[in-house]
Amino acid sequence: MTTGLAWPRVERLGAAELRGPLLVMSGVSGVGWDEFARIRTPEGPDRHGLVLAVDRDLAVVEVLEGTEGLRPEDTRVSFDGAPLRIPVGESWLGRTCNGRGEPVDGGPPVMGDRLVPVAGLPINPVRRQPPAEPVLTGISAIDALTTLVRGQKLPVFSVAGLPHLELATQVAAQASVGGEPFSVVFAGMGLTHPDADAVRDALEERSAGDELVLLVNTADDPVIERILTPRIALTVAEHLAFELGRHVLVVMADMTSYCEAVREVSAARGEIPGRRAYPGYLYSDLASLYERCGRIRGMPGSVTLVPVLTMPGGDITHPVPDLTGYITEGQIVLSNEVDARGVYPPIDPLGSLSRLMRRGAGAGRTRDDHLDVAAQLLAALAHAQQVRSLADLVGERALGATDRLYLRFEEAFYRDLVDQRKDEARDLGDTLDRGWTALSVLPRRELSMLDTAQIAAHYSPAEGSS
Repeated sequence: MTTGLAWPRVERLGAAELRGPLLVMSGVSGVGWDEFARIRTPEGPDRHGLVLAVDRDLAVVEVLEGTEGLRPEDTRVSFDGAPLRIPVGESWLGRTCNGRGEPVDGGPPVMGDRLVPVAGLPINPVRRQPPAEPVLTGISAIDALTTLVRGQKLPVFSVAGLPHLELATQVAAQASVGGEPFSVVFAGMGLTHPDADAVRDALEERSAGDELVLLVNTADDPVIERILTPRIALTVAEHLAFELGRHVLVVMADMTSYCEAVREVSAARGEIPGRRAYPGYLYSDLASLYERCGRIRGMPGSVTLVPVLTMPGGDITHPVPDLTGYITEGQIVLSNEVDARGVYPPIDPLGSLSRLMRRGAGAGRTRDDHLDVAAQLLAALAHAQQVRSLADLVGERALGATDRLYLRFEEAFYRDLVDQRKDEARDLGDTLDRGWTALSVLPRRELSMLDTAQIAAHYSPAEGSS
């Protein structure tokens, strides 16, 4: 880990108190919140920390590596007078690091031409360019129905027990932008060690191709490191995008773990809690991350963001998904009901939405019939679910012939379009053709959102659908 100053601004020998991961220094002045610190002892390597609180001449420092083995009288703390800075450049590509940017792949330290503060800044609204052009994930339910657009922030809402991490990893492994310079930054937060190993294995090919930056913060790593992880990921992504001209996809999982870390640090600072004990500034904190993605006028690159979060108890009104929904541009929702069908990924198409899909799909961007097929699929699925509810009341045999075809369509929709293997990357043409296959179960008269030319080119009525 590297800071931006060669000489410390404030240095002090002797700690007043050691309390868990916290180190309390007395007799210091000119030190501020979030300032980066280096802890030196006569024995052992240097440790690193961040200032959590300041009160008169007291400074509370959270030591990233923990305080075990430190002796108050021998501990020397140097305050840098600035937040954490990291080197930036292409040397990050192909590297695997911990949550604070230190390599864990056996390679040398990451070097760069210059040092940049990880706090970053949101993109100036005046210089923002509207998101456009697709980022294709190879996952049919996303590419066909909730298309991800370059520069968009599109979260994945899930609940515990659903394969959200597998989906996030598959998106990171398969995403592409059609031959233009492209990179992926994956930030894992609060992962178990088996999950961390699974992520590394799934992304090994992309990492070997120098297209991936992998940051892994595990559940037993320091809480303060979890707060740094997404900031480091976005700082690296911004340089790759806006200075090196790459399109960069940033996948961050799990943002609920990040928010719990923010809550824990807020409690350690003694701040007044807000809703469900989260600090009142959680909205602005999340916005300071999410608003760092986008496109800038006059620059070729883009930063696209896919944050993944779990909803405690499946509650979409919980502060984390609630606030995320206000800031972002849609959501991909995973469903227990779809998972119970044995479908992967268990995406709820009617609960999911990409508000910028029309900017990235359709004529000149994907395929001429894309938007119309997506609208027809969702409309037919909504009607099929109404028919399913009616069938539960009166029985399927009491339904009319067309309604029974809608039930067949629902089965074909999930079987042929949504369901796919965890290592399967589908091109968009195959995905849309699968959508037409599902729609072909229905009579031609039911396809009211598709024009005559599209139907003539792609519709092949299934047996019994006429």
